Amino acid sequence: MRVLLTSSGITNDTIRDTLVDLLGKPIAESHALFIPTALYPFPGGPGMAWRTISGTGGSPLCGLGWKSLGILELTALPSIDDETWMPGVRDTDALLVGGGDPMYLAGWMRRSGLADLLPKLRPEAVYVGVSAGAIAATSTFVETYTEEPHGTDGPFESEDVVFTTPQGDVERILVHGRGAGLVDFAVIPHLENPRHLDASLANAEKWAAHIPAPTYAIDDNSAIKVVDGTAEVVSEGTWKLFQP
Repeated sequence: MRVLLTSSGITNDTIRDTLVDLLGKPIAESHALFIPTALYPFPGGPGMAWRTISGTGGSPLCGLGWKSLGILELTALPSIDDETWMPGVRDTDALLVGGGDPMYLAGWMRRSGLADLLPKLRPEAVYVGVSAGAIAATSTFVETYTEEPHGTDGPFESEDVVFTTPQGDVERILVHGRGAGLVDFAVIPHLENPRHLDASLANAEKWAAHIPAPTYAIDDNSAIKVVDGTAEVVSEGTWKLFQP
């Protein structure tokens, strides 16, 4: 399976051209499934899911002009026979995994059986992750919370950290999570995005120091493509690689 991990979707021509290259055909000839699960832990999550699906949200993904687009809701899969939903995943050209809460998403990827299925998909299929969808594709990651996250199946470890934002010192819990293991590095999205005040370069360096793997911090105009295990950054913006 090929992988394209983004901070905020298909935000520029360079990332879009990379997606088309990974698909091996135009987007208009490709079938996609969208996973909105990571949005639901947030207030207004259902509305955010609809805006993403309808193409009116801030992360260009579902509204790119796919030949067909379906919804794959991970929380529903444990109550459905595998023979009902797995063939559709196996046949899709692109699996679009949206942003939100990475711990919640990673937990449901395992609980639903999707994490076990991903390595068995066609080599030409493309996993497209946005923000939490990018983070959850990794083997190990960190995320910050004001309290330990709920609704996950664990296990996870946490430690108290203090990091600086433009609004001053904010005490948060740094949570270590376990993702689907599609790639052997970690991702910190939204680098230096003013709407994500904690994702400064200084904070990204602090987070990366707690991750036992190479860690890419990428801004909203950058992405990481992975083919046959080889990672390459494609960017019209800013990114940085931290070594463990």
